[in-house]
Amino acid sequence: MSVATLHELHRPLGSTGLLVSPLGLGTVKLGRDQGVKYPNGFQIPDDDAARMLLKQAQGLGINLIDTAPAYGRSEERLGPLLRGQRQDWVIVSKVGEEFADGLSRHDFSAAHTRMSVERSLQRLETDFIDLVLVHSDGNDLAILEHEEVYATLAVLKAEGKIRGFGFSGKTVEGGLKALEQGDCAMVTYNLNEQSEKAVIDYAAAHGKAILVKKALASGHVCLSPGVDPVRASFELLFQQPGVASAIVGTINPLHLAHNVATVAQVLRGH
Repeated sequence: MSVATLHELHRPLGSTGLLVSPLGLGTVKLGRDQGVKYPNGFQIPDDDAARMLLKQAQGLGINLIDTAPAYGRSEERLGPLLRGQRQDWVIVSKVGEEFADGLSRHDFSAAHTRMSVERSLQRLETDFIDLVLVHSDGNDLAILEHEEVYATLAVLKAEGKIRGFGFSGKTVEGGLKALEQGDCAMVTYNLNEQSEKAVIDYAAAHGKAILVKKALASGHVCLSPGVDPVRASFELLFQQPGVASAIVGTINPLHLAHNVATVAQVLRGH
């Protein structure tokens, strides 16, 4: 039996010109094990395990990788781990949130935004980042209306340091506003939470990109007996034409293979 992969199922990331796998690899667990909301504890994998996970993901047809300065050492580990493979990956990172000494703090100023992107370029050992999202603190509209972060990202895009930008927010109003001028919104959408569906619908109508976070409710999804929660989650997601890709942050090779096989089945209508 051949292994199901996503190689033939890459799809447009809105109108950015990028093609992405319908499943992306989230890398918070490569860099941070404090203050994360997962049902079970985990150990940050060492370099060998991380390298094998990335190789497995690539072999399964995943080309989208999601990181952030707020993910502890994730970016600085990915730089060396992805050496020589830059053309194989679509890299998403963030600005606006810093994580140090077990605490998060937010800064959406122009100076911090530019510093953060240039630091990410250095850590990731690349000349450009495919997509940079604003890591919202929940005050979505205030950030978009009164802070300098979006205008600064537009300048960085014009300079060629990033290829697209958008917003990882927490409200419908923020998501809609973010898509007016940005390329992408990252929304929460799963079996438990569907309040941001209007943002997905707007994106579908306007050629914008949607990435989904917490697609499996950070591992908390439970359903009635006999129903595969992973399959039910992906069926819900990919019924939405606006969704480009779901970011799943597993470091378990079996979970990764199962997720990929399930997405492949759902998208092929099996």
